[in-house]
Amino acid sequence: MRRNLLFFTLLLCFSASVQAQERTAKGRVIDASTQQPIEAANLRFRSSTQQVNTDVHGRFTVKIPAGTDSVYISAIGYTTQAFAVAQLQADFKVALAAVSVQLKEVSVAQAANNPFKPISQMDIKLRAVNNSQEVLRMVPGLFIGQHAGGGKAEQIFLRGFDIDHGTDINITADGMPVNMVSHAHGQGYADLHFLIPELIQQVDFKKGPYYADKGNLNTAGFVDFKTKDVLTNSMVKLEAGAFNTWRGVGMFDLLGEKAKANEQSAFIASEYMYSKGYFDHPQDFNRLNLFGKYHGRISPQTTLTASASTFTSSWDASGQIPDRAVKDGSISWFGAIDPNEGGKTSRTNANVQTVTTLNHDAYLKNQVFYSHYKFTLFSNFTFFLNDEVNGDQIKQHEDRNLFGYNGSYVKNGYWGNKKLSSEVGINVRYDKTNNSELSHTKDRSTLIDPIKLGDINELNLAAYWMESIELSQRFTLSGGLRFDHFEMGYKDKLENNTKSTAGGNTVSPKLNLQYKASEFAYLYLNSGKGFHSNDTRVVVKQDGRQVLPAGYGSDLGTILKPTKNLLINAALWYLWLDQEFVYVGDEGVVEPSGKSRRMGFDVSVRYQPTNWLYLDADANYAHGRAVEEAKGENYLPLSPRFTSTGGITYRSKMGINAFMRYRYMGDRPANEDNSVIAKGYFVADAGVTYSKRKFEIGLNVQNVFDTKWKETQFDTESRLANEVAPVSEIHFTPGTPFFLKASLSYFF
Repeated sequence: MRRNLLFFTLLLCFSASVQAQERTAKGRVIDASTQQPIEAANLRFRSSTQQVNTDVHGRFTVKIPAGTDSVYISAIGYTTQAFAVAQLQADFKVALAAVSVQLKEVSVAQAANNPFKPISQMDIKLRAVNNSQEVLRMVPGLFIGQHAGGGKAEQIFLRGFDIDHGTDINITADGMPVNMVSHAHGQGYADLHFLIPELIQQVDFKKGPYYADKGNLNTAGFVDFKTKDVLTNSMVKLEAGAFNTWRGVGMFDLLGEKAKANEQSAFIASEYMYSKGYFDHPQDFNRLNLFGKYHGRISPQTTLTASASTFTSSWDASGQIPDRAVKDGSISWFGAIDPNEGGKTSRTNANVQTVTTLNHDAYLKNQVFYSHYKFTLFSNFTFFLNDEVNGDQIKQHEDRNLFGYNGSYVKNGYWGNKKLSSEVGINVRYDKTNNSELSHTKDRSTLIDPIKLGDINELNLAAYWMESIELSQRFTLSGGLRFDHFEMGYKDKLENNTKSTAGGNTVSPKLNLQYKASEFAYLYLNSGKGFHSNDTRVVVKQDGRQVLPAGYGSDLGTILKPTKNLLINAALWYLWLDQEFVYVGDEGVVEPSGKSRRMGFDVSVRYQPTNWLYLDADANYAHGRAVEEAKGENYLPLSPRFTSTGGITYRSKMGINAFMRYRYMGDRPANEDNSVIAKGYFVADAGVTYSKRKFEIGLNVQNVFDTKWKETQFDTESRLANEVAPVSEIHFTPGTPFFLKASLSYFF
């Protein structure tokens, strides 16, 4: 009896000792210059395999393992700092100083919950974003094409999808939706030209439909852009380039360094651009952006971020031209059949976000936003196919008000000894579009025939739940559930103001598993259901059928770091899409697309052989087919098969930085039986800058080798003015020729 009592007493003492040693530490990691939180900073303990990353607010909660006396805190692009474990007291705060990116400091543990995080953080720090098109090119495997004078949203390609202008990718900026549902030019139309590239702080992206906080259009993946909360300095930048291209940018800090130390910041920024363009008919493209932002702590627990912006753009376009007209010499490579194409657009945004820190390692996020958006586009894809006298020019127009709210509650902590992260949230989005129009016009001014005209309203209510639990130091299980409700209405002004309504609900489950095989290998298996809503004008016409067709996907991937200077991300993936009805805005008709199946692989490699040289490459393969069509007639038009991007970057301590990059898209089918091929291309860009504390001089070259390439291609049936019968063949927009641009920036 005495022995049992003694053993029990010793066991209690040992348990108490272990609990004392495994105490919980909490803290925050910030940027020493801006005082802003650093996301995905990594804490690792000496003599232990345990690691933890900071959340989006730079906060961490960690149970200190027994028998360790030191902790190392690191982040991509910052110096690593070491601390004694005894220093990790309540509300511990550490400020990391920014330095040049060193791949040896990157840990595979930083890929927890997002395997693309280390790569995206490295890329945004190493590769300057020089124009609005390059914004989307930050996503490995994502390709874009411009085919309407520079002002229209880019055509997007990702994971075997011709996404058009945003049909199967969810894009946000500072939490605001960029995609426009039931848009006059196509479902999910995403125009990012209201972003000033120099203001982009972070690009967060994930591929596949595996994330419960992302809803509509998240099938191929999502991209979330975050603008800077704080300017490190004020700046004026001037650019001048070929084809009478000019651009000016100004960013001005309003509160100064003293305010930053008190976690207060405000700035304004502006951008103006003009280009005559390289086409035979001047594009006269111009764009004006204005942006203002306040970020600061309004109470000990709450941070407020408020921004407002306005954007306007107008342009002329040469449009898509047929192969035959170039071959017979009717027009040049940069010519036009109808030089009266073009358009104008504008967007004004207001965005307010608050983050409130609560007790027990929880915080509450609230966001309200509003956008007023206008769009007018004149196009002519078929020339004289339908109207031999006036031509086939069409006008697409809309005037939209967009309202929204996002709210979430996030709690990080432990369930016993298991790290647990929970999030619940709601999303509200309401689009009210007036006079959504499709008309047959001539010379932009003469209305020949109204085709569609009406008012659209669309409400999307959603709730989601996400949970992540660290089952062991090697296994992490995460999952989620999302519910979306849609209410849609269309008032047809060409049919006696008749009103039609439709609606639908969908539930989207997600389940993901992460496995840390070693300090150098991280594996993940993602699975989930997503969806893509159809155009309101489609679903009301189809009596509410196929409102929310589903997509089902899975990824099996890995993050590897076989050596200290080499990082690899690779994944095998699969995606199934249910049948959809697609509204073809250019023709005002409804077309069923049928079921489709895609599978493929992605590989991204980042290598740093020396402290001053970086190499990167991305390779992507996709095999896509229509499921319900006969073999040989089941190709997915314009679906990319093989794409690759990559480059080399040089960064010296003397302030000289240089890069050369390539992008390659292989041949792909242009129609369902693969009898017409959209030819691939290989294009290279290069640039060099010389940077000092007060100024920077830069020289940038697009299409270094002056490659003759087709940026966008379509198999279109058209008829020219002198033809008696229509012809179906490739119609294309030529890509940028050799283009030289110089820049001068002054910092103060």
